[in-house]
This record gives sequence, C-alpha cells and structure tokens, in this order.
Amino acid sequence: MTDKLHEFVAKLKTEGPAWVSEVKDALGEVTVTVPRENILQVCLYLKTGLGFDLLADLCGADRGPEEEPRFEVNYHLFSTTHHQRLRLKVLLSEDDPSVKSVTSIWKTAEWHERETYDLVGVIFEDHPDLRRILLPSDFDGYALRKDYPLRGYEPYSMN
Repeated sequence: MTDKLHEFVAKLKTEGPAWVSEVKDALGEVTVTVPRENILQVCLYLKTGLGFDLLADLCGADRGPEEEPRFEVNYHLFSTTHHQRLRLKVLLSEDDPSVKSVTSIWKTAEWHERETYDLVGVIFEDHPDLRRILLPSDFDGYALRKDYPLRGYEPYSMN
C-alpha cells in the first residue's frame, strides 16, 4: 500500500472505527471491506473529507451459491487531486442482497447500480429509478448469478 493510501485508510478507521471490517493490499491495489450499514457514511467521508471525488466503477459479483455471504458490491474510487485509487467492498447475504444507493453522493452510480441490479440482483435501497437497464423488463432471473444456466433460457424460442 502506498504511504498516501495507508494514510487515507488510517483516517477512515479513525473517523469511524466500525466502518472498516478488513483491509487487503494485493498487487498494488487496496480493498477496504465495509459493513453495508456504513457504506453511505464511508463514501461521503471519502468524497468530502479525503478527496475521492470520482466513482470510476461500481459492480456486483456472485461468489457462488455455496458461499456465505454470497454477493459482493465493489466500489472503485479515484481521487483526481491525490491521483490515488481505492476499492470498497460490501458483502451481502443471499437472504438480503440489498445495500443503500450511493447516487446521492455520486450521480454516476445511478446506471452502475441499475446494471448490478439487472445482472446480479442486488437491490439498491433509495435508488431513484431501479429497473433493468440491459435485459428486457420481462427477463426472468439474473444472468450473472452462478446458478443461472450456462446456456441461459430461451424464452423467445423460434420453434
């Protein structure tokens, strides 16, 4: 971890001791795991207090039906003033795959969250327009879940 990122993570831990569950430093990238109930406070502090003013990407992943927690949401942040990257991760159970929307902090999250909802099935609470963005509105299931059939479904069969 670079000295600057180390400093940011230390400030984050000081500002909210419950905000950081785990920190991983691998291959020059830092990932901070955040409890889902703290994601809004963490993102707001990172943006306004530490200068992470750009949400470069937000994506979801299915860790597999046998994993618990099953889902994760990754927030890829960038500071245009410090030229540093930081990844946040929120883990979600299969029983309750929901987390607060960060669209109030970064407007660009609106479409990223819709895509994650559409393909993985993560529900973003308080999202201004949570609906499918890539797949048809009547599509059954979530195509990037690991229990989704590899060949998919063929609801529009030509038979």
